[in-house]
Amino acid sequence: MAVTCATLPSRVSASASASACFPFSYSLNPSLNPQPKARKPPPPITISANPSHVDPFQLRDLLAAANHSCHRFPALTPDGRAESADPEKLRVALHHSSVVVSVFCRSKFLAEDGCGEGRYDVSPFTFEKLFDRVMPAERDRRLVGFGRAVSDGGLTASIHDVVVIPSLQGRGIGRKIVERITRIITGKGIYDISALCSENESLFLKACGFGEDCLGSTTMMYTRTATGFLTNNQAIQPAGRMLLLVPPARVPCHCK
Repeated sequence: MAVTCATLPSRVSASASASACFPFSYSLNPSLNPQPKARKPPPPITISANPSHVDPFQLRDLLAAANHSCHRFPALTPDGRAESADPEKLRVALHHSSVVVSVFCRSKFLAEDGCGEGRYDVSPFTFEKLFDRVMPAERDRRLVGFGRAVSDGGLTASIHDVVVIPSLQGRGIGRKIVERITRIITGKGIYDISALCSENESLFLKACGFGEDCLGSTTMMYTRTATGFLTNNQAIQPAGRMLLLVPPARVPCHCK
């Protein structure tokens, strides 16, 4: 768990981990946060904070497309890609997350934007098309962005798994996800927020208004392996790059 700083109610702290650790703090004053550079706007999207709107199978596909793993020590395939997430575990994670933000876009608009197959519609714009953009068909919605946070509900929260489909990265969608998550969390009176990220992801967090932690805190991961602790009836089970010691099953006690 990261050690963060929240001495003032107007400060939010975050810490990063992975190959390198980067402590950050976040200012709720928009004038103090860096403004995003001009970029091509994304196609029409809808943003939801309802966990029930996320299909675990679509989330699995999104994570795979972005080569993102929800594990701190992911198991990698020979070509260096993270193994596909288990939809059932994703379902459990969604259920227990305090905040879930999802971004959807119709496949039609992804094709028009050049993010998929299809032709750009050059026919005249009508009221029917406007209604079609505002009220997209549920069955045609594609999950293109996601982020979640877990919290104790009163003191701290942490942001996890902020991911955007590669073809729409750099279009401001990830920033919208982080802004929605932090707005929901701070709306509950929680200002101590941490975020686990890699060195490359730390640049994204800085663009979202995160900076150095006032305590200079860092994140440490539990890395103790089973090496040297083997005893009878105990087994080693790989977990990504880590090894887990699996204890033997309990033997029922038949005491009178």
